[in-house]
Amino acid sequence: MHVEHLLRDETLGLRLLWAEDTLLEREISGVTVTDLEDPARFVRSGEAVLSGLVWWTPDRDQGRTERFVAGLRSADAAVLLAGEETHGSVPDDLVAACLRHRIPLAAVPAHVMFRAVTDKVYLQQWGELSRHHALPENARTRLSRLAAQGSGPGEVVTAAFAHLGRTAVAYVLTATGRTVAATPGAPALPAAEAAALLASGAGATVPVDADAAPTPYERWHLHLPDPGAAPPRMLQEVAAVLSRCQEGQGRRRAAAHQAADELGALLAGNGADAPAVETALRNCGLPAAEEHYRVIAADAGARGEGLAKGALAEAVAHAAGAEPTAVGWLPDGTAFAVVPGAAVSLSEAWPLVAACEPAVPLHGGTGAPAAGPQGLAGALAEARYALASARGTAPDVSSLADTATLTSLERLLTGIPAEVRSVYSRTVLGPLLDTRTAGAAPLLHTLRTFLACDGSWARTAEALHLHVNTVHYRIRRTEHFTGRDLSRLADRLDLWTALLCHGAVHPADPGPQPSVPPAG
Repeated sequence: MHVEHLLRDETLGLRLLWAEDTLLEREISGVTVTDLEDPARFVRSGEAVLSGLVWWTPDRDQGRTERFVAGLRSADAAVLLAGEETHGSVPDDLVAACLRHRIPLAAVPAHVMFRAVTDKVYLQQWGELSRHHALPENARTRLSRLAAQGSGPGEVVTAAFAHLGRTAVAYVLTATGRTVAATPGAPALPAAEAAALLASGAGATVPVDADAAPTPYERWHLHLPDPGAAPPRMLQEVAAVLSRCQEGQGRRRAAAHQAADELGALLAGNGADAPAVETALRNCGLPAAEEHYRVIAADAGARGEGLAKGALAEAVAHAAGAEPTAVGWLPDGTAFAVVPGAAVSLSEAWPLVAACEPAVPLHGGTGAPAAGPQGLAGALAEARYALASARGTAPDVSSLADTATLTSLERLLTGIPAEVRSVYSRTVLGPLLDTRTAGAAPLLHTLRTFLACDGSWARTAEALHLHVNTVHYRIRRTEHFTGRDLSRLADRLDLWTALLCHGAVHPADPGPQPSVPPAG
């Protein structure tokens, strides 16, 4: 279907406001409905864009209009179809902007439903497909209508395989093995088993190539355990419809992601009051009076820039199922999620999600359940600290940490930035870390052993194969250089913490190490 064909359809009554003849000859690849001020990310090349102009305001903010139309130009949209219901007519500055950017513009009368336009485009596209298809005509017609109506993947696979009866079992799976949809009566497929099937190539699997899957974790696959249950051409046709389905879901999620980002900014800021948080929760589609919530923070590092939110959304979908969740970005670029309930666990899903991109270390952190909306800011702070601990413990290995596991000083310190730990150790240990200080290495080793032996002179001497008087001498020298009194518990804790921050004590083996030769 070309732009001019759509505009000439009398059943729609679209009114052309500006276009050039050459632009009217352009073929329409699909339809996107959006009221985002910057639609570029969600529009594909050649698409007709339907907008109710909710983003436009009569304050003559031409910068907003310019951004919208420039976004359509950068995305290579075929035509803008502007609804007249919101403002009564199409604003003059929008017409002028379309002329400047050479975007054909037509008005959609208030009585015309946007769905009528999308139905017209997609039904025409399906009607123009080759008649040499594996799907029966009635099934193909049904699927075309479902695609035009924005139906979910469950309806699509049910309609696609209905003519095969119960002989065909089909699943729509994410790359992590999560079941998005399945044919009626299909047995439940555990995520780990499904991920293994996708990795092994067993059965028949067709990737769903949708531009709306921004990360590899969220990519769909149409999978049939029995490769002979349906012809390959049929699977390709069904996958094409599913791609439209996922793209539609992605566009609808845009507003939800924006609401989640606003919630994240509120929780990360100072002084967020309970009513504002409750309003932000409702905007995300979450209950504002839940007894408990879980907050998760995630990061994919420099190698996975921009991937953390998709990975976290997939992990949360495993754990929460169909329950409403909020997943977005914090102002500093950390991904976060809020999930109602206290019993949400990501421990099983995290390895499956991380395995999708083994070269990208995926780190996550969770805190204690938040007690109502007023506890969300504190729960987010806990989750971010646990995330820092996961990164600090194993920077190159995917892991998920919980503040409940920070049960020792060694584990607690992993959440403090490495730069801060380094400054603390240099400040407290001082000359003991300076190789120019005479006997610094033996003194540092003696201090470590003395503290590991709970301040016992005899046990320290035995561990180091030294005379106890030598141990006394070295400890006095250590006290001189550090300005600490090792007879005081507080000073011992300060020095032990500094050793941990310096890495002179391995968390997994805090006991004495083989001694160095005695040195006075």
